[in-house]
Amino acid sequence: MNELDDPDLVVRYWKPHGVLTAFTDREGRATLADDIDVPDVYPAGRLDRDSEGLLVLARSPAVRRALTEGRHPRRYLVLVERLPDDDAQRALATGVDLKDGRTRPATVELLTTPPDLPPRDVPVRVRATVTDHWLRLTLTEGRNRQVRRMTAAVGHPTLRLVRESIGPITLDGLSPRSWEVLDRREREALRDLTGRAAGSTSRPAPGRRRRGRRSRG
Repeated sequence: MNELDDPDLVVRYWKPHGVLTAFTDREGRATLADDIDVPDVYPAGRLDRDSEGLLVLARSPAVRRALTEGRHPRRYLVLVERLPDDDAQRALATGVDLKDGRTRPATVELLTTPPDLPPRDVPVRVRATVTDHWLRLTLTEGRNRQVRRMTAAVGHPTLRLVRESIGPITLDGLSPRSWEVLDRREREALRDLTGRAAGSTSRPAPGRRRRGRRSRG
């Protein structure tokens, strides 16, 4: 069986800034279809058009549901305005009151050096009188624009947002606009994370190799 025909196919993709988490758009904006030419896979959750980083796509609705609704860790690199003091970091970690309720506890790390990321196609807005600083936030929920709303609520608007991992699945080995099929070992790790919903419904052929990284345009 061709691996792209696998009913349990899961793909990881580095979504760049400016791409919609959709395969079509009536306004002609950039979509997933510009980079991913795999039939019948759909995003497990979303990333805003102005956010970047890891997006997981799966053929199985059960896998997508488990990844969207589960309490597994989602890790983000977040560039914010001004240096968050101890009170702001504590608020992010213990929970922020948003319009849709208080956020779950999170892990917050103030980075002393910027992460090694490729430059964004659209440069980040910079103000000469305002410093910016990188945080690493790990959440266990995925509300709409949650990270941006959390940092704004504690007085530090988000300037750039990159999701670097969802559970055991990371950006490692990818570059913006590239995607890769998860191999058997990675899918086993995903199944351990999300439960039997992410398990296989078919057996991959012994020794089947993962498709190489793909990139278009």
